[in-house]
Amino acid sequence: MIAGLDNAEVAAGALAEYGDFAAMIDGLNDDAWRAPTRCTGWEVRDVAAHVVGLAADSLSGAVGSRTPDEHAAALRDHTPAELTAQLRESRAVFASFFDGLDDAAWDGASPVPDMTLARGVLGLWFDTHVHADDMRAALGLEPDRGPGLRGAVAFLAYSLTNDGWGPATLALDGMPPREIGSGGPTITGDAYQFMLVATGRADPATLGLDPSVNVYRDH
Repeated sequence: MIAGLDNAEVAAGALAEYGDFAAMIDGLNDDAWRAPTRCTGWEVRDVAAHVVGLAADSLSGAVGSRTPDEHAAALRDHTPAELTAQLRESRAVFASFFDGLDDAAWDGASPVPDMTLARGVLGLWFDTHVHADDMRAALGLEPDRGPGLRGAVAFLAYSLTNDGWGPATLALDGMPPREIGSGGPTITGDAYQFMLVATGRADPATLGLDPSVNVYRDH
Protein backbone atom coordinates (compact mmCIF):
# COMPACT_ATOMS: atom_id res chain seq x y z
CA MET A 1 0.00 0.00 0.00
CA ILE A 2 1.20 3.51 -0.82
CA ALA A 3 -0.43 6.84 0.09
CA GLY A 4 -3.57 5.06 1.28
CA LEU A 5 -4.02 3.20 -2.02
CA ASP A 6 -3.90 -0.57 -2.40
CA ASN A 7 -1.12 -1.88 -4.61
CA ALA A 8 -3.69 -3.39 -6.96
CA GLU A 9 -5.38 0.02 -7.27
CA VAL A 10 -2.08 1.69 -8.11
CA ALA A 11 -1.31 -0.92 -10.76
CA ALA A 12 -4.78 -0.67 -12.30
CA GLY A 13 -4.68 3.12 -12.20
CA ALA A 14 -1.35 3.36 -13.97
CA LEU A 15 -2.42 0.90 -16.67
CA ALA A 16 -5.73 2.68 -17.22
CA GLU A 17 -3.97 6.04 -17.44
CA TYR A 18 -1.56 4.75 -20.06
CA GLY A 19 -4.45 3.29 -22.02
CA ASP A 20 -6.39 6.56 -21.92
CA PHE A 21 -3.30 8.56 -22.86
CA ALA A 22 -2.61 6.35 -25.86
CA ALA A 23 -6.24 6.65 -26.97
CA MET A 24 -6.06 10.45 -26.71
CA ILE A 25 -3.00 10.84 -28.92
CA ASP A 26 -4.01 8.17 -31.43
CA GLY A 27 -5.14 9.85 -34.62
CA LEU A 28 -4.40 13.48 -33.63
CA ASN A 29 -3.99 15.68 -36.70
CA ASP A 30 -0.93 17.85 -37.29
CA ASP A 31 -2.52 21.01 -35.88
CA ALA A 32 -3.37 19.25 -32.63
CA TRP A 33 0.02 17.52 -32.49
CA ARG A 34 1.78 20.88 -32.70
CA ALA A 35 -0.57 22.82 -30.44
CA PRO A 36 1.23 24.77 -27.68
CA THR A 37 0.68 23.63 -24.10
CA ARG A 38 1.02 25.31 -20.70
CA CYS A 39 4.37 23.47 -20.29
CA THR A 40 6.80 26.19 -21.31
CA GLY A 41 8.22 25.56 -24.77
CA TRP A 42 6.35 22.28 -25.25
CA GLU A 43 3.81 21.37 -27.86
CA VAL A 44 1.38 18.46 -27.48
CA ARG A 45 3.89 16.18 -29.23
CA ASP A 46 6.55 17.05 -26.62
CA VAL A 47 4.21 16.13 -23.77
CA ALA A 48 3.41 12.83 -25.47
CA ALA A 49 7.11 12.19 -26.12
CA HIS A 50 7.95 12.68 -22.44
CA VAL A 51 5.26 10.27 -21.24
CA VAL A 52 6.29 7.62 -23.79
CA GLY A 53 9.99 8.12 -23.06
CA LEU A 54 9.54 7.90 -19.29
CA ALA A 55 7.56 4.68 -19.63
CA ALA A 56 10.32 3.17 -21.76
CA ASP A 57 13.05 4.30 -19.35
CA SER A 58 11.11 2.84 -16.42
CA LEU A 59 10.89 -0.56 -18.08
CA SER A 60 14.55 -0.60 -19.06
CA GLY A 61 15.69 0.38 -15.55
CA ALA A 62 17.04 3.68 -16.84
CA VAL A 63 14.78 6.08 -14.91
CA GLY A 64 16.63 9.36 -14.44
CA SER A 65 19.01 8.78 -17.32
CA ARG A 66 17.09 11.30 -19.46
CA THR A 67 15.39 14.53 -18.54
CA PRO A 68 11.85 15.34 -19.71
CA ASP A 69 13.33 17.71 -22.29
CA GLU A 70 15.56 14.90 -23.55
CA HIS A 71 12.52 12.64 -23.92
CA ALA A 72 10.85 15.38 -25.94
CA ALA A 73 13.87 15.98 -28.13
CA ALA A 74 14.29 12.27 -28.84
CA LEU A 75 10.68 11.49 -29.72
CA ARG A 76 8.90 14.71 -30.71
CA ASP A 77 9.31 14.04 -34.43
CA HIS A 78 7.56 10.68 -34.22
CA THR A 79 3.99 10.54 -35.47
CA PRO A 80 0.99 10.11 -33.16
CA ALA A 81 0.58 6.57 -34.48
CA GLU A 82 4.20 5.71 -33.68
CA LEU A 83 4.07 7.05 -30.13
CA THR A 84 0.68 5.41 -29.57
CA ALA A 85 2.13 2.05 -30.59
CA GLN A 86 5.18 2.51 -28.36
CA LEU A 87 3.07 3.41 -25.34
CA ARG A 88 0.68 0.53 -25.86
CA GLU A 89 3.64 -1.84 -26.08
CA SER A 90 5.04 -0.44 -22.82
CA ARG A 91 1.62 -0.76 -21.18
CA ALA A 92 1.43 -4.43 -22.15
CA VAL A 93 4.85 -5.09 -20.61
CA PHE A 94 3.85 -3.27 -17.42
CA ALA A 95 0.63 -5.31 -17.21
CA SER A 96 2.53 -8.58 -17.51
CA PHE A 97 5.06 -7.45 -14.92
CA PHE A 98 2.41 -6.32 -12.42
CA ASP A 99 0.64 -9.69 -12.66
CA GLY A 100 3.61 -11.43 -11.09
CA LEU A 101 4.06 -9.15 -8.08
CA ASP A 102 3.10 -9.79 -4.48
CA ASP A 103 2.87 -7.15 -1.73
CA ALA A 104 6.45 -7.76 -0.67
CA ALA A 105 7.65 -6.92 -4.17
CA TRP A 106 5.49 -3.79 -4.31
CA ASP A 107 6.95 -2.65 -0.99
CA GLY A 108 10.48 -3.56 -2.07
CA ALA A 109 13.10 -1.57 -3.91
CA SER A 110 12.64 -0.06 -7.36
CA PRO A 111 15.38 0.89 -9.85
CA VAL A 112 15.38 4.35 -8.25
CA PRO A 113 17.43 4.51 -5.02
CA ASP A 114 15.38 4.84 -1.80
CA MET A 115 12.09 4.42 -3.67
CA THR A 116 9.71 1.49 -3.37
CA LEU A 117 8.18 -0.02 -6.47
CA ALA A 118 4.71 1.12 -5.33
CA ARG A 119 5.97 4.69 -4.97
CA GLY A 120 7.54 4.55 -8.42
CA VAL A 121 4.40 3.28 -10.13
CA LEU A 122 2.24 5.81 -8.29
CA GLY A 123 4.62 8.48 -9.59
CA LEU A 124 4.19 7.23 -13.15
CA TRP A 125 0.40 7.27 -12.75
CA PHE A 126 0.56 10.81 -11.40
CA ASP A 127 2.94 12.08 -14.09
CA THR A 128 0.86 10.58 -16.88
CA HIS A 129 -2.39 11.99 -15.48
CA VAL A 130 -1.01 15.51 -15.04
CA HIS A 131 0.50 15.55 -18.53
CA ALA A 132 -2.70 14.16 -20.00
CA ASP A 133 -4.40 17.17 -18.45
CA ASP A 134 -1.82 19.46 -20.06
CA MET A 135 -2.80 17.98 -23.39
CA ARG A 136 -6.53 18.21 -22.67
CA ALA A 137 -6.15 21.89 -21.80
CA ALA A 138 -4.23 22.52 -25.02
CA LEU A 139 -6.84 20.69 -27.09
CA GLY A 140 -9.85 22.31 -25.44
CA LEU A 141 -11.04 19.08 -23.78
CA GLU A 142 -12.69 18.79 -20.38
CA PRO A 143 -10.56 17.70 -17.41
CA ASP A 144 -10.67 14.07 -16.33
CA ARG A 145 -12.04 13.97 -12.77
CA GLY A 146 -12.05 10.19 -12.52
CA PRO A 147 -9.74 7.81 -10.66
CA GLY A 148 -6.63 9.48 -12.07
CA LEU A 149 -7.40 12.63 -10.13
CA ARG A 150 -7.69 10.61 -6.91
CA GLY A 151 -4.32 9.06 -7.64
CA ALA A 152 -2.81 12.46 -8.33
CA VAL A 153 -4.07 13.92 -5.05
CA ALA A 154 -2.78 10.88 -3.17
CA PHE A 155 0.66 11.32 -4.74
CA LEU A 156 0.72 15.04 -4.00
CA ALA A 157 -0.26 14.48 -0.36
CA TYR A 158 2.47 11.84 -0.06
CA SER A 159 5.08 14.13 -1.64
CA LEU A 160 4.15 17.14 0.46
CA THR A 161 4.35 15.01 3.60
CA ASN A 162 7.82 13.79 2.65
CA ASP A 163 8.89 17.34 1.83
CA GLY A 164 7.88 18.47 5.34
CA TRP A 165 5.18 20.79 4.06
CA GLY A 166 2.32 21.60 6.38
CA PRO A 167 0.92 20.59 8.74
CA ALA A 168 -2.49 20.61 7.13
CA THR A 169 -5.45 18.38 6.36
CA LEU A 170 -6.67 18.00 2.80
CA ALA A 171 -10.46 17.80 2.73
CA LEU A 172 -11.00 18.31 -0.97
CA ASP A 173 -14.33 17.85 -2.74
CA GLY A 174 -15.05 14.17 -3.40
CA MET A 175 -11.77 12.97 -1.88
CA PRO A 176 -11.02 11.16 1.38
CA PRO A 177 -9.37 13.43 3.97
CA ARG A 178 -5.59 13.25 4.07
CA GLU A 179 -3.46 14.52 6.94
CA ILE A 180 -0.12 16.12 6.16
CA GLY A 181 1.71 16.21 9.47
CA SER A 182 -0.33 16.73 12.61
CA GLY A 183 -2.74 19.63 13.06
CA GLY A 184 -2.74 22.75 10.96
CA PRO A 185 -5.48 24.24 8.79
CA THR A 186 -8.00 22.28 6.77
CA ILE A 187 -7.72 22.86 3.04
CA THR A 188 -11.01 22.56 1.18
CA GLY A 189 -12.11 23.15 -2.37
CA ASP A 190 -11.93 21.57 -5.79
CA ALA A 191 -9.54 18.60 -6.02
CA TYR A 192 -8.72 19.37 -9.66
CA GLN A 193 -7.78 22.94 -8.77
CA PHE A 194 -5.58 21.60 -5.97
CA MET A 195 -3.75 19.41 -8.46
CA LEU A 196 -3.08 22.44 -10.66
CA VAL A 197 -1.94 24.54 -7.70
CA ALA A 198 0.30 21.84 -6.21
CA THR A 199 2.05 21.31 -9.57
CA GLY A 200 2.64 25.00 -10.28
CA ARG A 201 -0.03 25.17 -12.96
CA ALA A 202 -2.36 27.59 -11.16
CA ASP A 203 -2.10 30.43 -8.66
CA PRO A 204 -1.98 28.96 -5.12
CA ALA A 205 -3.89 31.98 -3.84
CA THR A 206 -7.03 30.54 -5.48
CA LEU A 207 -7.09 28.03 -2.61
CA GLY A 208 -5.69 30.38 0.02
CA LEU A 209 -2.21 28.83 -0.23
CA ASP A 210 1.27 30.11 -1.01
CA PRO A 211 3.90 28.92 -3.53
CA SER A 212 5.44 26.48 -1.04
CA VAL A 213 2.66 24.00 -1.92
CA ASN A 214 4.18 23.51 -5.39
CA VAL A 215 5.91 20.10 -5.33
CA TYR A 216 8.18 21.28 -8.16
CA ARG A 217 9.27 24.48 -6.42
CA ASP A 218 12.85 23.28 -5.96
CA HIS A 219 13.19 21.83 -9.46
